[in-house]
Amino acid sequence: MRRPLNQPKGAGSAVLWDLLTFEHLMTNQVIHIIYWAGLALIALGAFGTMGAAVGLVIRDPSVIGLLLAIPVLIGGFLVMGALVLIWRSFCEFYVAIFRISEDLSVLRDSVDAERKRSGIAPK
Repeated sequence: MRRPLNQPKGAGSAVLWDLLTFEHLMTNQVIHIIYWAGLALIALGAFGTMGAAVGLVIRDPSVIGLLLAIPVLIGGFLVMGALVLIWRSFCEFYVAIFRISEDLSVLRDSVDAERKRSGIAPK
């Protein structure tokens, strides 16, 4: 196992140290930004679906146009709802993977500390 790097001391060095090394993962903060950006794109798609339905009604103001616009609107919102659920599950999957990584790191550190206390050399 590799020897841990010595962290420099100072006021702003902790943030810079976390950016330059992978001792502490910042994925949880980044995934929240990515999640909200994805939801914004899905919301744009929902507004596009509403615009398409309104465009159908404006283009053909008869009853046929209205009957065509309603399934477009309902189908578009169902697809957008499914996309929100899928996007949420992907983001939760990535968060779970990185939390498993953090938990394994903590377990490795505790095993190393236990080996040092018992006098067994770490592997």
